[in-house]
Amino acid sequence: MTDLTELKTAARKAAFARRKGAFEAGFPAQAAHLSEVLAGHRGVPMSGFLPIRTEIDPQPAMEEAAAHGLVGVPVIQRPGLPLLFSRWEPGCALKDGPFGAMVPQVADYFEPEILIVPLVAFDRSGGRLGYGGGFYDRTLEMLRAKRPTLAIGFAFGAQEAKDLPLEPTDQPLDMLITESEIITF
Repeated sequence: MTDLTELKTAARKAAFARRKGAFEAGFPAQAAHLSEVLAGHRGVPMSGFLPIRTEIDPQPAMEEAAAHGLVGVPVIQRPGLPLLFSRWEPGCALKDGPFGAMVPQVADYFEPEILIVPLVAFDRSGGRLGYGGGFYDRTLEMLRAKRPTLAIGFAFGAQEAKDLPLEPTDQPLDMLITESEIITF
């Protein structure tokens, strides 16, 4: 195991503990700032995510956005590949996907221009620490090679960290939204 791998493992462990505490605190209106930002991008194809474990919940903002345009959720194909994004609508039929994430029963794939990105930890310079599979990094690199793609991290403020162990392949966020603030980079 490399030093960077050990640093990332330790950073994830600490961030998961902070995220769990924030999740259990049950902050109301978690997605209010996310809704505010997305209102300025009505009709732009976007992807959110269906939360797993103790992730912050973007679904209220996704529901509002779906009334104005295409909204999807990520679908993992297999390790080493970018994500696909399948159309999601409030109340659509879902099925179990990889890693405990739900995905639409009917696959209807598209490429979003805005991605609401889940994460384990973030820093104030746009750094993001994910779960370690590199799915969002590969996906953002691919999408950004084709067209401008806005990556919005969505997390509890408690997930902020200093000195994240990042690699050159880690794709930066353009913005981070928490339950209490909007941070632009």
